[in-house]
Amino acid sequence: MEINQKKLEFYGGEWISFIPFLVFLVLIITTTFKFGSISDGALWIPAFMAIIVGFFFAKNKKDYSNTIIEGMASKEALIPVVCWLFAGVFSRILRDSGLALGIAGIAANMGVGSTAFTIISFIACAIFASATGTGFGTIATGMGVLYPAAVALGAYPPLVAGAIISGGAFGDNLAPVSDTTICSATSQGVDVPGVVRSRLKYAITAGIITIVCILIFGPANATSGSSVGAIEYNPNTLFMFIPVIVTIIVAVKTGDIIIATIIGSVVGVITGVTVGLFDFVQIDVINAAKPAIFSVYGEGLDRTIGGVIQTGLSSMIQVILLALLLFGSIAIMRNGQGDVKLLNALNKVTDTRVGAEITISVMIITLSALMGLNAPAILAVGASFAKPLGQKHGISPYRVANLMDAQSNTFVYSLPWTPAIIYTLGFAADSSAPLGALDIAPFVFYAYAMLVVMFATIFMGIGQNDNMDKIKKVKNA
Repeated sequence: MEINQKKLEFYGGEWISFIPFLVFLVLIITTTFKFGSISDGALWIPAFMAIIVGFFFAKNKKDYSNTIIEGMASKEALIPVVCWLFAGVFSRILRDSGLALGIAGIAANMGVGSTAFTIISFIACAIFASATGTGFGTIATGMGVLYPAAVALGAYPPLVAGAIISGGAFGDNLAPVSDTTICSATSQGVDVPGVVRSRLKYAITAGIITIVCILIFGPANATSGSSVGAIEYNPNTLFMFIPVIVTIIVAVKTGDIIIATIIGSVVGVITGVTVGLFDFVQIDVINAAKPAIFSVYGEGLDRTIGGVIQTGLSSMIQVILLALLLFGSIAIMRNGQGDVKLLNALNKVTDTRVGAEITISVMIITLSALMGLNAPAILAVGASFAKPLGQKHGISPYRVANLMDAQSNTFVYSLPWTPAIIYTLGFAADSSAPLGALDIAPFVFYAYAMLVVMFATIFMGIGQNDNMDKIKKVKNA
């Protein structure tokens, strides 16, 4: 995140730069215990109040103001916002076309149960994310297509959402084109293909644990669902697989979710209108038999624009506002050098190989969880802290890269305030099964499985010599 290079000074020192996060978390916890699960829109107030409280601790109010603006206007903040807008429209086109009901109907007719379909959703999202390297793009596709289909089959909504997010985390961890893979490898001076090959054992193990957890929790939480052959659907909805396939192909080839969803949306509109799933325009139509891409209704100054595209854009407003407020808090913490203070404190407690790996893990987990972002956490820790710690204790740089990447894909995908959860809420909000942040968090099994796997390897000494022979050959060449 590019923010003001001038340090933001606080009364009480660098640790006070965490105040916005602490206030935000306290308000979330208090609100949740008082009122139960809360939506992303209800999180606006804690996020806004957190920034207000931090204002009174800043020595220079103007610098504080500029830091908020720079954080919200940073590239890291705007990229997901833009992605959400285009993905939101694409997802809405698929949702209103009835494709999810078609998928559910086929699955029911084939005898696929809700638990099996949830596992299929995880595997499909893991493959898609591994090919594209985008967790957000995976969540958009999964929540737009697989989530409503699984719910129609009787699957437990939080479990399905958790499986979809888990698939995104799997790919974010493993994909060669993922920003976390690139950042972790380059920060340690090693090649991306070698890093991916050496981390495969961790990702697959965590993936298997995820599937086992779904098998355990799926049947226990499933509803009666729909019996085989009980789901009626319009066969023409299956033509909407065309934009889905086109979008996946474009995303894999370009690695750009905006390009993919723009093309997917255009193909989706053309396909949907051609096969009769949508009207292109409706004017003053009441109780229309099918949705419209654009609709106009009302009279005079009360005339209103609606339709699939408008609904897709408006459905992302809540998540965008919350994300911008959180990026303001992230900028305050980073410009106040609270992250540096934290890293320096953790760096002083290492004296063994196990201690070094635990410290690197805690650094990455803490920063990524606070920021809700994993690549910046890796950049903050990688070259300055993790690399010298690894060299000091003779740990393979491939191991250090894998440790950082794996641990950065744990709580960043499962804590209620993180963009991944908030993004998921946006897609679930206008579905037949809306969710709260705390509904989903316990079921992002991959995040917890990876956490267990990596800490187990730390204590068992697994991976510390990954590709050491290759490194020695390079040095001797």
